[in-house]
Amino acid sequence: MNLDEQLQPALEQRKQRYLYRQRRCLQSSQQPTLQVDGQPCLSFTSNDYLGLASHPQLIAAVQQASRSYGVGSGASHLVSGHSELHQQLEQQLAIYTGRQRTLLFGNGYMANLGVISALLERQDVVFEDRLNHASLLDGGLLSQARIQRYAHNDVVDLERRLSQCAARRRLVVCDGVFSMDGDLAPLRQLAVISKNHGAWLMVDDAHGFGVLGTQGKGTALQQGLDQSDCPIYIATLGKALGAYGAFVAGSEVLIETLIQQARTYIYTTAMPPAMAAAALAGLQLLKCESWRQDQLQKLISTFKAGALQLGLPLLPSDTPIQPLLVGSAKTAITISNALQQQGILVAAIRPPTVPKGRSRLRISLSASHTLAQVDRLLSALASLQHQGLLSEELD
Repeated sequence: MNLDEQLQPALEQRKQRYLYRQRRCLQSSQQPTLQVDGQPCLSFTSNDYLGLASHPQLIAAVQQASRSYGVGSGASHLVSGHSELHQQLEQQLAIYTGRQRTLLFGNGYMANLGVISALLERQDVVFEDRLNHASLLDGGLLSQARIQRYAHNDVVDLERRLSQCAARRRLVVCDGVFSMDGDLAPLRQLAVISKNHGAWLMVDDAHGFGVLGTQGKGTALQQGLDQSDCPIYIATLGKALGAYGAFVAGSEVLIETLIQQARTYIYTTAMPPAMAAAALAGLQLLKCESWRQDQLQKLISTFKAGALQLGLPLLPSDTPIQPLLVGSAKTAITISNALQQQGILVAAIRPPTVPKGRSRLRISLSASHTLAQVDRLLSALASLQHQGLLSEELD
């Protein structure tokens, strides 16, 4: 059989199981109200948690930097692609996160792959939370280290596994905020356990940086962890900060090691300088516009209170990620489509992103939403509940 004949049956099977993924085409900038596939929609799907992706200051920063530095960076950081804007951003992020240095990566996926594979080899062990992001799991696989997956946020299970491990290097890896459940990792406990067993703690704070802690400095600082407690801190620039890219923060020795050994840093073109300029502008807004975090928390509280009153099956989360558990992939797709018919966009999350029987609507709030828009979503969910569409159906 040729290529298409080999692949087509698997695509058909995904469709039959309600697991087929399809892209939507946006004709507008990231805002609560989007133009999607030619239709206006109120969106609760974006990770633009602070509403900075279309902020005039970020747009102006990109325009000015493009005039001065052009569009493409032209080369990798280690050849001739590392501009003074990249340098300034790394320095400012180090100060902001309380670390000695930071290192920019093209995106969070590349950062996680690069860090884990640079630090670990076959004789080492990486301990991963069972709900870790795919990039963290793939980083462990790429490193060829032995992977142990401990029960979600279960510090007892992790300590038991660490106590039985005699590997050369032990790396504990977790998300700061889990992207599909919206809950937080117990970082203080993880840091203590890791130190007690000679392991290093690595936190991917993609969904916490900019949102949680004083001035949005992230989950590690929110939970009182410094560089010695959490020696490897990773966050993205493309969510709350409204730009693109990612960074790793840590010691001078860690960053120099990654410059020498992280393949996803060494062998790829540097991000455009204009994106570094946008991130610098977003970082400045984090420092001076704390009302955005306050507004976001108000919206989260309002939505949770309304969902509780309706008896909706929300997972426990105090973050902008509000997962509505519905059970089967078919039910998740049905509800998502029904909401879109009312002009509301909410993503249906299905296996393998989440376990079988744990499909959900991932409701994502932004500081740029209004209370009226949140009320509109709650009203739409109430109408679907009245129709019986929100009754849980397992796969």
